[in-house]
Amino acid sequence: MPAIPATPESVDLDHVQGVASAITGAISTVIEGKAEVVQTAVTVLFAEGHLLVEDVPGVGKTMLAKSLARAIDCQVSRVQFTPDLLPSDITGVSVFNQDNRQFEFRKGAIFANVVVGDEINRASPKTQSALLESMEERQVTVDGHTYPLPRPFLVMATQNPIEMEGTYPLPEAQRDRFMARLSIGYPSTTSEMAMLESHGRVNPLDALTPVTTAEDVQAAIEAIRLLHTSDALRRYVVELMASSRTHRQLRLGASPRAGLQLLRAARAHAALSGRDHVLPEDVQHMAVPVLAHRILPTGEASLARHSTIDLVHDLVGRTTVPSGR
Repeated sequence: MPAIPATPESVDLDHVQGVASAITGAISTVIEGKAEVVQTAVTVLFAEGHLLVEDVPGVGKTMLAKSLARAIDCQVSRVQFTPDLLPSDITGVSVFNQDNRQFEFRKGAIFANVVVGDEINRASPKTQSALLESMEERQVTVDGHTYPLPRPFLVMATQNPIEMEGTYPLPEAQRDRFMARLSIGYPSTTSEMAMLESHGRVNPLDALTPVTTAEDVQAAIEAIRLLHTSDALRRYVVELMASSRTHRQLRLGASPRAGLQLLRAARAHAALSGRDHVLPEDVQHMAVPVLAHRILPTGEASLARHSTIDLVHDLVGRTTVPSGR
């Protein structure tokens, strides 16, 4: 007898919103005046994606990653990417044990619920590629043996987009593994004044304690997967992806993986908004964080100073919005 499909009523939105609110509140005590940035980071966590934080030095990229990691009572590891970092430092290595005359696998930094990768573009392409299998399949293969990674699993990586000395730009395949990219930007005058007052005396990270557990986060992730998405909405996502592949100002459009991750991000955004179904507005809200780092503009578009963010807004404006639920 075939299984009965889950209904929207089976989604525990109260649990999802409770966990999300606790995490958002905890991060906001450290990252002041950036509610939209914090909300996007939490949405990516609940969509079971990975986050790339790209911005100039000193605006709080690493602070955001550390805050999210500390807000959850789970396994956390931090990797400072450098040119001499080896792939085995990330994935782990088999070491010969003289006592029992056997090889033993010693886990690398990737074996954690939240992995904070600082300045990922300073690592060599070989080390960067060590993350590919982990981020996509949530497992690590070393010496022919496959080891599953813990759930939930989130990689939060930071990079500086303007300092290119001694860096290795992320290849498209690596960038495509990140569900979303965001920039923090400079704080407002009020927020910067408050930061000088509070951060000048103590480090707010020292006072940040876990507000939820890995099990609660995973339960919320499982619940969000049950959210209703109509055929019309899925068609809307597909048409948005197809439009990016034929846009005259793009030489590389969005991949099928981009469509999958956009739908997952929209589903998480809907749940955090208190809805048991996904609307086109959820897709539109997450379009820029999910798509802007995946598409490549033509030379003419770059000369005309059209950013990928502008082009994503243009794609959204060109694509017909479905009506009905």
